[in-house]
Amino acid sequence: MITIVDYQMGNLRSVQKALERVGHQARITSDAQEIATADKLILPGVGGFGDAMAELQRRDLVGPIRDYIETNRPFLGICLGLQLLFETGYEGGTYEGLGILPGKVVRFERSAPMKVPHMGWNRVRAVRPPPVLPADCDHSYFYFVHSYYVEPADPSVVALTCDYGGEFCAMVWRDNLFATQFHPEKSQANGLGLLERFASLKAAVHE
Repeated sequence: MITIVDYQMGNLRSVQKALERVGHQARITSDAQEIATADKLILPGVGGFGDAMAELQRRDLVGPIRDYIETNRPFLGICLGLQLLFETGYEGGTYEGLGILPGKVVRFERSAPMKVPHMGWNRVRAVRPPPVLPADCDHSYFYFVHSYYVEPADPSVVALTCDYGGEFCAMVWRDNLFATQFHPEKSQANGLGLLERFASLKAAVHE
């Protein structure tokens, strides 16, 4: 079963409906046991880094999410769900993240005419095309809505980048862990293709 983590921050139903469109059922839950036993896990998110971590901690979901990722079962983070994987976020203060990946989450510093948040369609550059995207995904367009972006300490996890007044990490990939700064559920055919490939993954994907 594909499981979508419910911590009251994210377009949960939109992600679920997108999966249904490509022929896969998904449950939305905040139950730690259901997260622990998921075949595939999705951590979506829209909102503030600190608030999100506080909500995950309040629901006692930090441990189950970390433990799940350690098993190398398929995991997908979306937008804030990408950012939370890192060690530290600097949105309205300094907050500890899940610490799955080394690095930090920082705000765009862009001058006119670049606006913050970065919102709308933008194309990506493939550094290492991940198995949830086609090999020719370079320059594909996806939909972004964010004011913060990740700076991985380990460049080897970067799968895609995007240019918005400067290059930033648009997607990470490590083994069976995938996470996007863009929203697949809002990215039409390219995003639906990513979700379909994720839903169809086998137990382990190695580089």
